Amino acid sequence: MDLSVLKTLRDEWLYSYDWNKDQAYINSFKHYKTQIEGLGIHFIHEKSNNSDAIPLVLLHGWPGSFLEYLPLVQNLTQGVTLPDGQKASFDVIIPSLPGYTFSSAPPANWTIEDTARVFNTLLVDVLSYPSYAVSSSDWGCAVGYALYDQFSKAVLVSHFVFIPFYPWGGDQLAAHNITLSPLEQLEVARFEDWEAKGQSYFQELTTQPNTIGLAVYDSPIAHLAWIGQKFILWSDPRRGTSLSLLNNNEILRSVSLYYLTRTFISAGFMYAQNPGGFRANYTKARTNAPLLYSTFKYNVGFWPPALVAQVGNLVSYKNHEFGGHFPGLDNPQAMVQDLAEIKHYWK
Repeated sequence: MDLSVLKTLRDEWLYSYDWNKDQAYINSFKHYKTQIEGLGIHFIHEKSNNSDAIPLVLLHGWPGSFLEYLPLVQNLTQGVTLPDGQKASFDVIIPSLPGYTFSSAPPANWTIEDTARVFNTLLVDVLSYPSYAVSSSDWGCAVGYALYDQFSKAVLVSHFVFIPFYPWGGDQLAAHNITLSPLEQLEVARFEDWEAKGQSYFQELTTQPNTIGLAVYDSPIAHLAWIGQKFILWSDPRRGTSLSLLNNNEILRSVSLYYLTRTFISAGFMYAQNPGGFRANYTKARTNAPLLYSTFKYNVGFWPPALVAQVGNLVSYKNHEFGGHFPGLDNPQAMVQDLAEIKHYWK
């Protein structure tokens, strides 16, 4: 984090940021909390008025939260018109991962598969949706893929912005005769830059989560530096303009939520508890359910269609020239349109 950027964000946080306004915005959505397997699971549940609405689970990662999907809720619940004239509407469920914001911290040795099981219970048993669709990114994609792979009777369609398999660099892609467009070459280069210079946080959270967690725990500025840096580096350089809602206020809202809920340390344990969460070996899911994929130019991981097709029944692949790692904030219009396409595959 550049010092001048940190000072600018700090001054906005101190002198112009309005937490009361953001608190009112957060509280304008329907929040719930339920107990499943001894964990308090927080979730937002916004229902459509349309009788044919599709239940859709949106799964965030780190250092995100349910906040990154809030801009999508109104359009998804009210309905989106597809190019063929069909209208897609959704009941939207946004759970907080265990240890994040208002969900309680999981016990030791809690895995991605444990979270997937709990979230399936939330959908099927608590909310009474026998079947549903899932969209996910970052650590959420690991949970989303476990749901897609292991709960095929319930998960009828899945959409991903990330997949839990380690991306390939340019040399490895070339060795497998996977050709890339100029846009895809840029996206691979961005991943290679992250791999070379940007994953120190990953190693720290995987190997020493308590150390960094305790260092950050009671420091607003440490929260701002650690979390704010990721929002800036992993987003489209044009963030906060044009198609993007990811301005400084959005960053401060997310940082404030982490700080006020004191969940930086418990959220980080997801790395240490799942060191193999992003797999080197690509394997096919045990389902033929449709898989839709969206990629955004400035994300930090890139998977061309040939790789995504190795892990599921790929039926749609969209590559967007605007947006980054948090597309619900960075390009919400594209996310809404891509999610609406679930309607074509929902049976």
